Amino acid sequence: MRTVRMLTAAALAAGGLLAGAGAAAADSPSASASPSGGGAAGPTEAGTAFRTATPVKPGRRATAEASTGDYLYWVLPLDSGQRATVKASVKLPPAASRHAASTWRIDVYDGLRRRQACTYGAQSAAAAKDAASVELSCTLRTVRPGAEPWAHDPLPGSYYVRLTAAEVAKEDLGQPVRVEVSAETRDTGGAFAVDGALARPLVPGITARLAAEAENGAAGSAGKDRPAAVGEPDGGWSGGRWSDRWVWTAAGGVLAALAGVFGYSVTRGRGRPPQVPPRG
Repeated sequence: MRTVRMLTAAALAAGGLLAGAGAAAADSPSASASPSGGGAAGPTEAGTAFRTATPVKPGRRATAEASTGDYLYWVLPLDSGQRATVKASVKLPPAASRHAASTWRIDVYDGLRRRQACTYGAQSAAAAKDAASVELSCTLRTVRPGAEPWAHDPLPGSYYVRLTAAEVAKEDLGQPVRVEVSAETRDTGGAFAVDGALARPLVPGITARLAAEAENGAAGSAGKDRPAAVGEPDGGWSGGRWSDRWVWTAAGGVLAALAGVFGYSVTRGRGRPPQVPPRG
């Protein structure tokens, strides 16, 4: 009975540990970085190149007034363990002023200017001549904290969103359009965690900024004591040092110990058999 009570108490403790881990993951700032209503209002302009890309936070809705044929750029921060879905909506000019159908395309590049493939979504969409708008979507792979030099895995840092008309009639170039872009992120947890992490996220000017902080004595206060910059996720960069796989590893160790105790209690028997005096 004492063994059974020990096993029950340990099982309850392991269950509480897993429940606490689930609650911590649910309360994580990166678990749901954007509201379901399309996001709050964000910037009202877009850049025209990588260097002039307009910063936008996940969960914010960026808008811009542009012309058909322009290359529009935004940049957003993605941390390790996040899977982002970028959506774009283009309000086209009136059908009476257009001459032919058009094709629009959205591309996402990481901090090394490598185009990241979309796992699913309408990355390219055709708009008929009488269409009022066109919707685009691109869901990226989960950002990994580190990768081999030869790998093409997405890494923590800045991600550039480029929107443009891939195919359009020459007569329709320059016509005004209105664009809305938003990004939603989801935390995938420790299922995609790997050993090791980047020393610094792939953000333009991160080395110079860290050097300036070190000279000013602010390196030690970076993180929770310093508000996140425009090019950082809310709460700063995690670096991939912690994930819920540590909790599952600890829980697995507890369950293995319980299994060992239970197996021992079953196989050891009832102790020494009673001594029976010989007959006669």
